[in-house]
Amino acid sequence: MPATALVLVLGAAVLHATWNFLAKRTAGAGVPFVWLVDIGSAALWTPVAVVAIVVGSPRFGVAGVGWAAGSAALHMGYFLSLQLGYRLGDLSTVYPLARGVGPLLATIGGVLLLGERPGPVGLLGAVLVAGGVLVLARSGARSAAATGETSGVGAGVLTGLFIAAYTLWDAHAVTDAHISPLLYGWATAIGETTLLAPVALRDRPGVRAAWRSFSGEVLAVSVLAPLAYLLVLIALTRAPVSAVAPARELSIVIGVVLGGRLLKETDAALRVLAAATVVAGVVALAVS
Repeated sequence: MPATALVLVLGAAVLHATWNFLAKRTAGAGVPFVWLVDIGSAALWTPVAVVAIVVGSPRFGVAGVGWAAGSAALHMGYFLSLQLGYRLGDLSTVYPLARGVGPLLATIGGVLLLGERPGPVGLLGAVLVAGGVLVLARSGARSAAATGETSGVGAGVLTGLFIAAYTLWDAHAVTDAHISPLLYGWATAIGETTLLAPVALRDRPGVRAAWRSFSGEVLAVSVLAPLAYLLVLIALTRAPVSAVAPARELSIVIGVVLGGRLLKETDAALRVLAAATVVAGVVALAVS
């Protein structure tokens, strides 16, 4: 993987883990929270998109509308299943499981659907990343079973499926269809807002309550989530999806630290070992 792409992906990992930590704190808010985040993302990124259009005339067109609509539907499913997972389980269960299933399937999809051919070291890296993530998820599930609480494993797997789907979809949009990553991310946020509006507006009291309780988190996630994914989209123009998708999973190490330090989640030694496995996988992918 080129150094520029690696830097972009690592930056995205830090931002991604941070906004997921904030989303965990708002798990009970559900659809209203997700919709407010979508509104914030669309509003905050509109001026940037307008400047890009005026200054650079980036490529988008009618095809971009179709690709962005599909991406919006997939991202909506991702955010809603993630919120469900955080409501049912803890950060160290749902986040690692989702982030492990997603890149593993995305790597397989990149090989089968996009014709990518990662070398042996790259494939080993993907296996290490997925294996480390699954150990982290099992640890969280075991802790949940010991306390009689739900683990959120099912929602984590569902979230991972959405991650794999939108990663492959979006990679095709920005690489093969050559759509501007900036305008694509902006249009996707608008699409998500539009799709969720009928559901959210039927629960106006819930929307008002979510804003009163979590306005700070709404604004932070509105900025961090699209910025993290914009970095990934740009990285996809410089490196194949079979390398970018698993390398993003360094965010799991950061998420485990946040879960252990700030949320007091258990089984620290095993989770550190699993996180080290993830790092080894990322290094293998970077040099493949």
